[in-house]
Formats: sequence, structure tokens, C-alpha cells
Amino acid sequence: MRLNNVVVVAKREYLQRAKTKAFWITTLILPLFVVAISIVPTLLIAKSKSTQRIVVVDETGKLGPDLVKRLNSQETKTPKKEEPSLRRRGGEEGMITFEATAEPPAADRKAQQADLNRRVMGKEIDAWVWIGPGAFADKPIEYHARNVSNVLTQGALREEISSAVRLVRFREAGIDPARVDELSRSVQLEPQRVSATGSRAEGSLGAAALAMVLFFILYIAIIMWGQQVMQGVLEEKGSRVIEVVISSVTPFELMMGKLIGICLLGLTQLGIWLGTMLVVTAPGIVATMAFLPPGVSLPTLSAMTLINFVLLFILGFLAYATLYAGIGASFNNLQEAQQAASLAMIFVIIPVMVMYPVINDPNSRMATILSLIPMFTPLLMPLRIAIEMPPAWQIALAYVLTIGFVIGMIWICARIYRVGILMYGKKPTFAEIWKWTRYA
Repeated sequence: MRLNNVVVVAKREYLQRAKTKAFWITTLILPLFVVAISIVPTLLIAKSKSTQRIVVVDETGKLGPDLVKRLNSQETKTPKKEEPSLRRRGGEEGMITFEATAEPPAADRKAQQADLNRRVMGKEIDAWVWIGPGAFADKPIEYHARNVSNVLTQGALREEISSAVRLVRFREAGIDPARVDELSRSVQLEPQRVSATGSRAEGSLGAAALAMVLFFILYIAIIMWGQQVMQGVLEEKGSRVIEVVISSVTPFELMMGKLIGICLLGLTQLGIWLGTMLVVTAPGIVATMAFLPPGVSLPTLSAMTLINFVLLFILGFLAYATLYAGIGASFNNLQEAQQAASLAMIFVIIPVMVMYPVINDPNSRMATILSLIPMFTPLLMPLRIAIEMPPAWQIALAYVLTIGFVIGMIWICARIYRVGILMYGKKPTFAEIWKWTRYA
């Protein structure tokens, strides 16, 4: 193999693809998507803030006034962290507020309910609540509205009604409600990450979120750039340009040049994505840190995690890109190649299926075994490293197995590539493709 030829092919592949509109469109789509999912939910929440006009009819004579007062209270519109029932009213920004009025039960129950229904249909009110005499005997309290799929509103209303019922029960039992609240305060659990340097407080979901971000960046990059390699080989093979190219370079040099060039382009795109995501999320991270309890910190991306992430990305890319290059060289058109590529996708889908069990227990037997399988290592090992650093021997073994697998894949696919790029006509069988690997 002449290294100079590999460098020339890699440079050409890198520059040619980096200058295309498709590259820059795909490069910008993910950061824009990240910005969208960061901003759009906030805007939607702001727009979804509404006041629910509710009429409360209480047949017990014990709940109505107190419930209406609770629903209309300004205090309940600004939930506090120590009041979990109020948080369920729609979040800490209080996007669900109520404008409640009480009406006494009329002698003609059916006529009163019909009038309330008419007011709902006429949009004078949004809903009405009927508290029957069995409310304290666990009989259902009726909620009538045009929209009964508004689970947030119903959940918030259920919490307020339950609180009002509990207060009445406490008073009737001679128990001070304030004393009950004091004695039934929930206990806070503070996660502490243990490392070689000791323990430090860290948000329980932070490490999992960071690991999932790394996982899906690798997932998207491997799929996207693996497909790019396959399509590039098919295009050159279909235009017969390949016949001219291999008069100057060997098929192995051509394949290695393609892999290296596209791998570098993938790393460039990855760097742009990570940089953009860091810039976009930095204000949110700073704001979040301001509200963290003393001693609690956000998860950090250590140098070791970042190094492993980049190295495993390169190995994962080489493994899948080599496989896709072999698939592209073996078939005559994209439709035939896609059928074979769908089988290769199984190796990418399985890590997605086991992602949550691995996050939940990164040192389980299943997580350990799967992360040592070379086709799964590039996706699952960074996940384990981000959650909880595995033993050094497992990381070393994963690298040895993956590097050996990549070398073997390059050797096998280079032989397939050498024969396949010049093969035209009928679709080859898998038995024929396997024979190509044994040609001298």
C-alpha cells in the first residue's frame, strides 16, 4: 500500500464532500433541531397558560367555599418546590390557573346540571364540578367539561380537591392539619457520585442525560456517514469512473482513502455539532447551576470520557463504514444495496434497544458482555463510561477486540471491494460475496 495514494484519495474525498450543499445542510440541521427543542417547548408552555373557569356545586356543604378559595388563591398559582402537589398543577411557572365560583345545590338537580351544561357549551364557563354527598366515603366527584382529555387540568384539580377533603377529615377527627403537614414532610435524597477522588453531589438525571446525548451523536453519525460511504461507492461504480481510478491506485488504497477522508469529515461535522450545542446550551447550564442546592453540581465531561468518546467514534465509524463500503461494492444499485444494509442496521438497533437497561445498571452482566462485542462497543462503551467508569481491563479489552475486528473487517471488505467494484450484471448472492474474500 502506498501511503501517498491513500492521502491523495482521502484529501479529495474530504474536500469534494465538504464543498457540497448537502454537507452544510445536514451540518446545520442538528444544531437547529437542538435550538428548536430547547426553545419551542418553553414558547409552547408560555402560550398554553390559561385560566380555567370552573363552577363548584357542593352537596356536602363542607368543601365548596374552602375549595374555591384554594383554587382562586394567588399562592397556588405560583408553586413552590416544597409543595409537590402544586407543582403538578402545571410546573413551577404555574401554567394552569383557576377562576372558580361556588353555587349552592338547587332543589331541582337535573335542571341545575342542564343549565351548567348549557353554560359550558356557550363557553361561559370551561367546566363544572359536582361534589355529591358521598365525597367523604370515596365516591367519585364529577367533572363535566367539553374537553375531558386535559389531563394536566384534571390532575391539578384532583390534587386540590383531595387536599380540601383531607383538611375536612383532619378537622372532624380533631387533628391539626398544620401538625400533619409538619410530621409528614418528605425526605430529600441527594445523589452522591463516588469516584477515585471521593464523593460529590450530582443531579441524578444529569449523568444519564449526558450519556444519552453522547450515545445519539454516535448513533446519528455512524448511520449517516456509513450510508454516505455506501452511496459514494455505488455512484462511482455506476458511472464507471472507478475503472479509470484503479488504473492509478489499488482498490485497497482507494477504499482506505475513502474511509479516512469521510471519517475526518465526520469528525469535522461532529466538532461543529458539539461546539454549537455547547454555545446554545451554555446559558441554560449557567442558569441551572444558579438554582442548584449548595454542594450539588452538574455532571461533567471529563477528559478521559471525551478521549474515549472520540476514539470509539473513530473505531465505530471505521467498522460500519468498511461494512457499508463492502455492501456498496457488492451491488449494482442503491435499492439492492439498501436491502443488504438493512441487515447491517441490526447491529445499530440492538444498542438502542438495550440503552435504558445499560444506563440503569452499567455494570450488569448484560451491559458488560454487550459492550465488549465489537459491533456494539462504539455505542455502548461510551454510554457506560459516561455513567460509571468501568474497570480498566474492560475498557482495554473492548479496544483490543474492536481494533482486531476493524482490522479484520477492513481485510475482508477490501477483498470484496477489490472484486465487487468491477462486477456488473446480476445481483450477487451472499455465497458469491463470501467467495470473493478468498480470491488471491
